[in-house]
Amino acid sequence: MELFQAKDHYILQRGERALWCSRRDGSLRLRAATDLLLAWNPICLGLVEGVIGKVQLHTDLPWWLLLIRQKALIGKLPGDHEVYKITKIAVIPLSETEPQDLELELCKKHHFGINKPEKITQSPDDTKFLLKTLTQIKSNVSAPNKKKIKESKEKEKLEKRLLEELFKMFMDSDSFYYSLTYDLTNSVQRQSACEKTNLPLWRKVDDRFFWNKHMIEDLLSADNAEVDFWIVPIIQGFVQIEELVVNYSESSDDDKSSPETPPQESTCIDDIHPTFLVALISRRSRHRAGMRYKRRGVDKNGNVANYVETEQLIHVHNHTLSFIQTRGSVPVFWSQVGYRYNPRPRLDKSENETVSCFRAHFEEQLKNYKKQVIINLVDQTGREKIIGDAYLKQVLLYNNANLTYVSFDFHEHCRGMKFENVQTLTDAIHDIILDMKWCWVDQAGVICKQEGIFRVNCMDCLDRTNVVQAAIARVVMEQQLKKLGVMPPEQPLPVKCNRIYQIIWANNGDAISRQYAGTAALKGDFTRTGERKLAGVMKDGVNSANRYYLNRFRDAYRQAVIDLMQGIPVTEDLYSIFTKEKEHEALHKENLRSHQELISQLLQSYMKLLLPDDEKFHGGWALIDCDPSLIDATHKDVDVLLLLSNSAYYVAYYDDEIDKVNQYQRLSLEALEKIEIGPEPTLFGKPKFSCMRLHYKYKEMSGYFHTLRAVVRNPEEDGKGRAVNLTKTSLAFGLRTEGPWPKGRITC
Repeated sequence: MELFQAKDHYILQRGERALWCSRRDGSLRLRAATDLLLAWNPICLGLVEGVIGKVQLHTDLPWWLLLIRQKALIGKLPGDHEVYKITKIAVIPLSETEPQDLELELCKKHHFGINKPEKITQSPDDTKFLLKTLTQIKSNVSAPNKKKIKESKEKEKLEKRLLEELFKMFMDSDSFYYSLTYDLTNSVQRQSACEKTNLPLWRKVDDRFFWNKHMIEDLLSADNAEVDFWIVPIIQGFVQIEELVVNYSESSDDDKSSPETPPQESTCIDDIHPTFLVALISRRSRHRAGMRYKRRGVDKNGNVANYVETEQLIHVHNHTLSFIQTRGSVPVFWSQVGYRYNPRPRLDKSENETVSCFRAHFEEQLKNYKKQVIINLVDQTGREKIIGDAYLKQVLLYNNANLTYVSFDFHEHCRGMKFENVQTLTDAIHDIILDMKWCWVDQAGVICKQEGIFRVNCMDCLDRTNVVQAAIARVVMEQQLKKLGVMPPEQPLPVKCNRIYQIIWANNGDAISRQYAGTAALKGDFTRTGERKLAGVMKDGVNSANRYYLNRFRDAYRQAVIDLMQGIPVTEDLYSIFTKEKEHEALHKENLRSHQELISQLLQSYMKLLLPDDEKFHGGWALIDCDPSLIDATHKDVDVLLLLSNSAYYVAYYDDEIDKVNQYQRLSLEALEKIEIGPEPTLFGKPKFSCMRLHYKYKEMSGYFHTLRAVVRNPEEDGKGRAVNLTKTSLAFGLRTEGPWPKGRITC
């Protein structure tokens, strides 16, 4: 559709339809396409794909019109329904302010041979000119009002920050999806239960997942059938659609595939190798939506934070099979004050105060899904115990026969990175999975229905939850494919199919995690590959650090944008972040101190997770590899994590640009020959750092070493002091010092 800019309106037009958006009060009105002739000097700005809605980011700021600037086709669902992901948006001020360069695709009708649209020029207005002149005279006579200037700058700064978060939400997190012909808000079972009507798509949606409902309230309330064309229901969540080939003679080709992009299958004849379509659709509820540390637990209406319904679709020939699971925060009043890494959870209301809201939550769930099997993955000991105990007490008080409670201490059962032990859970609930069934429809109608759902949760309902939901969904999918005759009764899923399936679920976990916590899911490497690796553990540490940082510095703005999109008043004073400069300085200093605490806790927690039962964790250090052969022309530091157990040490190389550990080594302490301490090896100039060199054997051959130094240099320290600090590190290996390197060395 074409976007026009006129003096008082922005006008969207496609064919005989037009939508006028006022630049004075932000109102949206339907008008005939021919009314474009009545607009004042309309200029075509380019093409857009659709309307998201409008939002006012602050009471001091104008309304903004949100448009879909660019979309990407995700794939086609059964029935040839196309699903799109919003990849770019255009945000236009509904005021007299001129829009920035929108970078829209130009329509050939109005921009033939033109690369960029021309800027609109306002015609002179005598009244405005006189008022502006009078204002200038007054301002020259009176003393400058410093307070107003300061307020204006703060207002501009706040507007810029909120707009940045709005753009990131739509363009950086792969969060928003829509279809013009398929109801993404409703599962196959809910769709099949509805009577076949000619109602427009937006009148049939599930209100919980209609994310842009508030933003297009003007259109929803319009008493005009023409409005249906402009209303596009949008979900926040995740959609991926893949076609898999059941081929047992073909092995997984890891060299030709990456964890991010599933390998492309060659074209197969269905009679030789059966094919099936698998789709994963996650829908995030718009109720109690928000960021990790800003939204926890339940609210007074029974809505919970991070509530997501995930539907796995299997389509073979004319048969479509659907299986639904949900996740959501523990439905009690609890919170975590997120100013320290991994803050301690606390209960905010008493048991009696929680009962009514807990009941409201599950009454709504049972109304929608009939039966609920709760799978609670929080730790049964330690700091998480208080939340798990409160959950169990409320379940017992509710005492509903349609509610089944299963507790599985994920960290206890999967200690030492043995995440394959999740099968212990799926084996234990295997009969429940089979009894729950799934929705099965064909051209004739409904064959069977899913009777109840699994409601899975951990503390954040992210990492552990995604691993368990993927495991349950896989059990169901294998049963479905065997029923349809696509898989042999006694065979598991083929290796290559399983590889793509794992990637789909890992992508789902990453998307939901980015929306709630700001970073990709922890434990994602297990979901992708089926095994836990050191690189994944180190990446988890970085993601935990990122979540901590995002909570401190960005979540307030992101939460404000989410609330305003849903029509919820913002209670936090966003201006205070700009006005309290001294507080900011204190926060910055505290952050530096907390960063050291964070690194220490990360190294310990993830090394403990990594170690097998017969290894004992001794310590870890964030260092720089200063081997001259690793330093490129940019002289960029190579970050490493040095981790020590009682029988081995690990050197993990971290790439901060891609947020990943790209390689690592595990070396037995028996292979360690000596440790040397001395000045950093340099090709030119005087050494600035002291460093430590670890000499080790590889396949019984000497001559291998790692050269490491501290991350930062304290200019007040002399060479002796720096050497002493490194010596303390080396002594942790159980070694002794003989003298300064290169003449002396530390030996075993």
